[in-house]
Parts: sequence; structure tokens; C-alpha cells
Amino acid sequence: MNSVQVRIADWQQDNAELRRIREAVFIAEQAVPPEQEWDADDNEAVHFLALEGDYPIGTARLLADGQIGRVAVLRDWRGMNVGDALMRAVLAEAERRGLTEQTLTAQVHATAFYERLGFEVVSDEFLEAGIPHVDMLRRSH
Repeated sequence: MNSVQVRIADWQQDNAELRRIREAVFIAEQAVPPEQEWDADDNEAVHFLALEGDYPIGTARLLADGQIGRVAVLRDWRGMNVGDALMRAVLAEAERRGLTEQTLTAQVHATAFYERLGFEVVSDEFLEAGIPHVDMLRRSH
């Protein structure tokens, strides 16, 4: 595997790739209804693309209030630290923007991954799109 690079994406220019990854992971794999996947926040968010060579394999977004979401890595690249590289880039950008608290809504099976990055669970479990989730918070030091 080549080294994975993460860059800030442009919602307009990179739209097809961002949509392809999120549709594969959330809509096709996890059966999230399309109307829940796409929202007005996409226009305002800072988007990230993880690439192996020139091929986009993961994405995430950061909102102005420090909320991180839509973290997705294509199935064939999971377990290869792509999510880790993606999240480290998002957290670095959040801190660069002075966002001292970052929040996210995590699927319960992924909480250990986010805990390794400094997040802690701050809610009870709840269902979102039929999938168990928890809210998580990270404070920058």
C-alpha cells in the first residue's frame, strides 16, 4: 500500500468523489436513507479526502462549531489506519481554526477508535438511521 495522504477537499470540485465514498459506506453498506445522508451542512463544512496515490478512499467533514461527521473509509481500505490519518488531519485543522472542543456522533462499534484519539463518550446510546450511536467529545489542550 502506498502511503495515504489526506487533503482538504472542495465540496464543488471533489463532489463526485465525496459522494461516491459516502454513498458506498453509508447508503449502500449501512442502509442510511439518502435524505438523511445529504444536508445543508455539506455546503459550509470543511471536507477532507484520504487518498491512496490519486484514488480517494476516505472522507470526513468538519463544521464551524467543531462537529466532525461523515467519517467514512471504503471497505477494502479499513484496518489500514486510513481512518486514523483522516481523523488526525481533521483534528489538526480544528485546532488550527481555534476549535478547542470537537464533537462527533459515533457508531457504538467505533467508540474505541475515537477514544484512542482523545474523545470520550458523553451520552447514552441512541439510534440514528437504525444504528446505535453515542455522542463523543474531545477537548484540545
